[in-house]
Amino acid sequence: MLEKRAREEYGLEIKRGTFGINSRPALIAQKYAESQGKGEQFQKAVMEAYWQQARSINEPAVLKEIAEGVGLDTQDFEGVLTNPAFEAEVDADIEQAHEYQLDAVPALVFAEKYLVMGAQPYAVLEQVVEKIQADGQSQAAE
Repeated sequence: MLEKRAREEYGLEIKRGTFGINSRPALIAQKYAESQGKGEQFQKAVMEAYWQQARSINEPAVLKEIAEGVGLDTQDFEGVLTNPAFEAEVDADIEQAHEYQLDAVPALVFAEKYLVMGAQPYAVLEQVVEKIQADGQSQAAE
């Protein structure tokens, strides 16, 4: 269903990886990429690997290949994945998500006021945007 909708409505081919994998290694590698100024490129490459190439982004060898592809130094990549500083950054992000009571992916916050969790149909997102616009118009009229 998701694959068909993505193809028909957005022209995207989805060949997603397995659900339920441990994404922590990818999150740790993301922190390393950010520390090297390559966070955005790495994240995009990981998303493409998972959603369009059905690659296992929980496997260190796959992550290392992705890291090399965006120009990161991977000489001690195993060390990167066990680096306490990067692990602590991931733990802090998870703690912040718990504080905000986020327990679904994706979690989108609109106008610092409306939270939409989980994969939602476009119509739901459209309703949130319309609500924000209506709120803005009523505040402007006051």
